[in-house]
Order: sequence, then C-alpha cells, then structure tokens
Amino acid sequence: MYVSRGARRAARARASAAVLGAALLLAACSSSDDPKKEGDGDKAGAQITQQPKEADPFWVNPDGNAAKQLAAYRKSGKDGEAEQIRKIAQQPTGEWIGPENPEQEARGFTEAADKAGRTALLVLYNIPHRDCGQYSQGGAADGNAYRTWIDGVAAGIGDRSATVILEPDAILHLVDGCTKDEFHEERYDLLTGAVEKLKSLKNTKVYLDAGNAGWGHPDQIFEPLKWAGIAKADGFSVNVSNFYSTKDSIAYGKQLSAKVGNKHFVIDTSRNGNGPYKDGDENERWCNPPGRALGETPTIKTADPLVDAYLWVKRPGESDGECKGGPKAGQWWPQYALKLARGSDT
Repeated sequence: MYVSRGARRAARARASAAVLGAALLLAACSSSDDPKKEGDGDKAGAQITQQPKEADPFWVNPDGNAAKQLAAYRKSGKDGEAEQIRKIAQQPTGEWIGPENPEQEARGFTEAADKAGRTALLVLYNIPHRDCGQYSQGGAADGNAYRTWIDGVAAGIGDRSATVILEPDAILHLVDGCTKDEFHEERYDLLTGAVEKLKSLKNTKVYLDAGNAGWGHPDQIFEPLKWAGIAKADGFSVNVSNFYSTKDSIAYGKQLSAKVGNKHFVIDTSRNGNGPYKDGDENERWCNPPGRALGETPTIKTADPLVDAYLWVKRPGESDGECKGGPKAGQWWPQYALKLARGSDT
C-alpha cells in the first residue's frame, strides 16, 4: 500500500459548478503578493497572503479549509491556534478535481488563479479502478467515462496557466501488483491520452505520478512511465501524499530521471518535515501517522536543477482515511492540521 487520497472528494465539491466558479473568482480578490491589514474575523480570506511570484507562482485559495479554520479560530479568540493554521492557509495546495463537474471546477480554479496573476495547481485522480478498492477506491466508471472527464478538465483549463499532477498511484499500482492485469493495457492508454490532451493546451504543464522513495526502485517503474507517456509530459511527481524526506525524494527522482530522458520532476513536501513514520503496523504507517510536520514551503527555487518545484499536492490537515482516529479520507481534520503545523516548529 502506498497511500490513500480522498475517495469522497466529490462530497467536498461546491453545490453547483456555477457557484464554485463565482465563489473562487470572488475569493481570489483577497489574495495578493502584499500583506493585507486584518479584516473581519469571520471572513475565510482574512489576512491570507502568499510568497512573491518569482519564488512561488502558484495560486493560494483563500476559501480553502485551512483559511476557514483560521478565520474560525480568530473569531473564537484562539490566536495561537490561528497562527499555526496560518502556516497552511497561506500556502498554495493542490485542487483535486471531482468526478461530477470537471469542466466547471477546472474553469473556476484556473479563472480565479488567472485573476490573481497566478498558476492553478490541479490534481487529477479519477482513473478507473482507483486505489485497488482501498480507502480511496472509485474513479471513473470505465475508459470512455474517463476520456470524457479528461476532455472536460481540458475544456475548463483552456489557455489559462495550470500545472497538473496526473493520477497519483495509477502507474505505481500497475507495478506493485495491486491493479489486476486485465486493466493494465487500458490504463496505459488512458494515461497517454490524458497527457496528450492536456499538453495540447497552451499553458498547461503535466507531471505523471511516479511513486516515492520508499516503495521500491526506479528500475521497476521507468518503463511503465514510458508506456504511460512520460516523453510528452513535462516530467513526473514523487512523494505525493507521503512523508519521505526531500533529500531522499531528490535522490529517488534523479535516479528515475536518468532512465526517462532526464525528465524534470516535482516533489510533494506538504507533510515530510519529519520524514516517514517508522513505528506501528507497517501496512498503515502511511495513514495519518503521528509526529509528522509540514515540509518545505512550496517554491520553484529548489535544491536541484532537475526539481522544478516543491509543491503541497496533498492538502495538509485532510485525513488519509479512517485510521488512528481520523475521519473519512479527504475530510478536514483540524486537530491533525495543528499537529503538522506545530511539528514544523521543532
């Protein structure tokens, strides 16, 4: 088992696509490169700022769960908790596109980012037979449904700037034996088609997910990456929703890059500040592990020229699943968010 992402992300989608786009466009107006004076305590976007674009060009959603939690803490006078959650709220995190309204959601996020002069970070996680029936099981009903969904995402992005993390775990689960053999050929076809469709857009970068530093060896995945269309992608992503250190992730990524034409890669640093959890049941160390911390803040100024960015693909504070007292996968868990933020102080 690698890691589980929110199986029920559709439940967090806006009530209607039209409302989503309007809400995000409105919220974007409160995001700026310059610090703002304190606003009303009950507004999610209050005091949400971000890094200069030259260091971090990605869009911060001022209406995200962390921003709402920050506002709630401030309103109730919990200033210490608010300042901890601010560490999450003011960083750009991946927007995971739901299964029902891909065009409207992609348009809403990219329009809001474009209005703020930023790039939207989108995560596509809807491949059929997703997560091998585990916490994040689901995905599109079949290949044709997935192709239609990808077409919707592409139509929603249009010519606006976007960086896409394509299908966490999808290739890894072909390699580790988790996905049945009968689904392999279709999955490769779907991934290559998705890469081609998204790369036909004017300002979209695509990174195919390629596992993490702890699952196995690059020799096991470099050919599957080629079969999935890495040659036409901008590169690959590593450590999505996982906890391996940035140092180990760079080493893994560089070994893999050398086998796929020196492709660049991005690293999810959202929760890897203390590295991986090494106690308890080995099969569930990935799931809401205690004692973890936020990692490096998102930036394109990285420690290696092959690393295009450190990103927060997984949204810190959202549960991995119903383990160790956590809520359902993908749901906001403020207690865990606080622990991640406080862990980054040590």
